[in-house]
Amino acid sequence: MRKFDTKIQHLKYKVLREVARQAWSDTLYDNLLDIPKIIVPGKEPTMRCCVYKERAIITERVKLAMGGDKENPNVIEVIEVACDECPVGGFEVTNACRGCLAHRCEDVCRFGAISFDENHVAHIDKSKCKECGACAKVCPYTAIVSRKRPCQNACKIKAISMDEKKAAKIDNSKCISCGACVYQCPFGAIMDKSYILNVIDLLKKSNQSGGYKMYAVVAPSISSQFNYAKLGQVISGIKELGFHTVVEAALGADMVALAEAKELSEKEFLTSSCCPAFVEYIHKSFPDMVKHISHNLSPMATIAKYIKETDDKAKVIFIGPCTAKKAEVQKDTVKPYIDAAMTFEELQALFDSRNIDITTLQEDVLDNASYYGRIFARSGGLSDAVAQGLKEQGLSDFELKVSACDGIEACRTALLKKSKNLLDANFIEGMACTGGCIGGAGCLTHGQKDKTEVDKYGSEALEKTISDAVSVLK
Repeated sequence: MRKFDTKIQHLKYKVLREVARQAWSDTLYDNLLDIPKIIVPGKEPTMRCCVYKERAIITERVKLAMGGDKENPNVIEVIEVACDECPVGGFEVTNACRGCLAHRCEDVCRFGAISFDENHVAHIDKSKCKECGACAKVCPYTAIVSRKRPCQNACKIKAISMDEKKAAKIDNSKCISCGACVYQCPFGAIMDKSYILNVIDLLKKSNQSGGYKMYAVVAPSISSQFNYAKLGQVISGIKELGFHTVVEAALGADMVALAEAKELSEKEFLTSSCCPAFVEYIHKSFPDMVKHISHNLSPMATIAKYIKETDDKAKVIFIGPCTAKKAEVQKDTVKPYIDAAMTFEELQALFDSRNIDITTLQEDVLDNASYYGRIFARSGGLSDAVAQGLKEQGLSDFELKVSACDGIEACRTALLKKSKNLLDANFIEGMACTGGCIGGAGCLTHGQKDKTEVDKYGSEALEKTISDAVSVLK
């Protein structure tokens, strides 16, 4: 089976793998200039106009694999030299325009941007066009199309524009680090910073005399990843890297489900706190709704906090599908509990940097969490868990009215309606990625079967109630 969805992901992985390989052997800074030649050998280009440009882009990828621009607080960055192939046109009239007499496009344009030539063919005045798309919607021939760049189409919060060089530019005041642009850019010109060097450094130090214990907190969406191996082999592989213990973030989800259910019953309206991109979106776009965000930490931070409080030698690394987690761990409320966050893409690079073939390993087990904690990985799972949390705590009299938002556009609609008292819901579950965490930018694969895999993984949980799962922590 293929390990990655796209060739861009594979290229990104190769850079991460090589950076990690050199870091393990303490030769990274000695061989830094050789990595582009290792990734792009020979003299013939394979992707770009010349091999020199390919290597120049690889050099920028290496920088991001080593942590990126320290002056830029965003975990998402643009590789300007790689961003030069996409047309910038907005809405355009194609040759499918038949010069009809109805002129519906002209009628709906409120800005006077549509005109016609002697053959009645429509033309758009770019100086007047506001790119509302009304003309495209009414054209009977679908002759008007949007030529927006893939990154702009992917960014539903309009945080991406073009600079004077026509390269993508990210507005940090709007960006929520969801990584949708990272996954959708066909040239890989937008990437998330990697903190893989921090992880390797911690793993190496943990093996020293009197070193600390390395805990890996894995997201429940891991059940839908690494489809070329068994989940138990992935867990064994993580321990092979040097981790002392592997813990489910789903156990933190169980803890959050109980606490969030109780908080909801007391406050009577909440928005969820589990998805860091959704929480950031509220802060940046709906500041009046901030007071309604659940005061609970995310499942990742909740279980990490428990680990740190029970083991003073613990160092905790989160492994999941989410680029926004890399931003979350930098927050003052989370920083004390998580030492670094990495994606499934980076975990694959770590395996191969150590020549660990997980398909040859014995299966280990994950049996920390309940069914309800594990299904947090998909849209709607958190809401189901909160409903169960109300039931298990004797709060069934509280009438739960859920708005489960699948993707940031659905989140925007729900928040907008609620802010205007037009939404009959008392709990908004926000998932910035379509499908939930299983659609995260750091996933190896993004498939329709992922939801099924998560539900199957949930059904295999030994603990059938949230209370049973959490009881082992007391």
